[in-house]
Amino acid sequence: MDDLRTKFIEAIAAAADETALEELRVQAVGKKGEVSLKMRELGKMTPEERQVAGPALNALKNEINSALAAKKVALADSALDARLATEWLDVTLPARTRRVGTIHPISQVTEEVTAIFADMGFAVAEGPQIETDWYNFDALNIPGHHPARAEMDTFYTHRAEGDNRPPHVLRTHTSPVQIRTMEKTGAPIRIICPGRVYRADYDQTHTPMFHQVEGLALGKDISMANLKWVLEEFFSAFFGTEVKTRFRASHFPFTEPSAEVDIQCSWEGGTVKVGEGDDWLEVLGSGMVHPKVLEAGGIDPNEYQGFAFGIGIDRLAMLKYGIPDLRAFFDSDLRWLRHYGFASLDQPTLHGGLNR
Repeated sequence: MDDLRTKFIEAIAAAADETALEELRVQAVGKKGEVSLKMRELGKMTPEERQVAGPALNALKNEINSALAAKKVALADSALDARLATEWLDVTLPARTRRVGTIHPISQVTEEVTAIFADMGFAVAEGPQIETDWYNFDALNIPGHHPARAEMDTFYTHRAEGDNRPPHVLRTHTSPVQIRTMEKTGAPIRIICPGRVYRADYDQTHTPMFHQVEGLALGKDISMANLKWVLEEFFSAFFGTEVKTRFRASHFPFTEPSAEVDIQCSWEGGTVKVGEGDDWLEVLGSGMVHPKVLEAGGIDPNEYQGFAFGIGIDRLAMLKYGIPDLRAFFDSDLRWLRHYGFASLDQPTLHGGLNR
């Protein structure tokens, strides 16, 4: 009995890790361990011998179990000490800086778009968000019976009784800025018109207020080929990869001929990837400026011609940064902005990249 005690107590004390300790436990007090086998022999002893050997074996088993438990704790403490010696944190260091505010994705994408077009020679033009229906509709060759002029599609400002001024609307596109710029500067022109626009619509892909950027280029020899080049250059710079485009014939009152523009994409697991695959996604409307629109802006259509296009800034942001729902742009949850917002240093350069 004393030999067993000495053998296992010393071996437990010398165990180097928990694996060796477990092997000793099995050898000593496991089902086929030496102490367990000794206890099975109690049944062959006389009552007098059992009375002496039984308590001694129980005491030995308890002592070995206690030694095993103590050694296990000691090994765990030793492992923790070794880990702490290599993994430590200096609590006296200053805390990591945390952004106090972020730039909204709409503001970020507006800056990116502006920088890319600026690199192609387009200036930025702005105009009022409350427009006369002449600038918003008539000057753009949109007839009085057009559905867009119905109150179910356009927000009209209230007129008091006896107020006979022309109707005013919340602009439905930034096209009125093109007319105002033509009146102010004449041709040639190369501008983009970013800004807020308003339409009476609300669902996953439409909101009553959204953001749009329109482009206008007028000259004596501008063609649809120039329009295609400008748009392909823009998409490739904005998405950071070569993007193929497809033009489909369409109709807009303010352009002739008119075209819907699709960009190359693929769909995987409900996610769209621009610039690859065999699918197409419609992104904007475009065309050659209608002669009546040129005349409304004071430009001679016999001398000048040009192209125009319009695209939603919100949808550009959704495509580039993986934002699934247009309504999320107007969510007040700051966690959304922490996830999708941009640091103040994430500002685009005139070459379409970001300064970080």
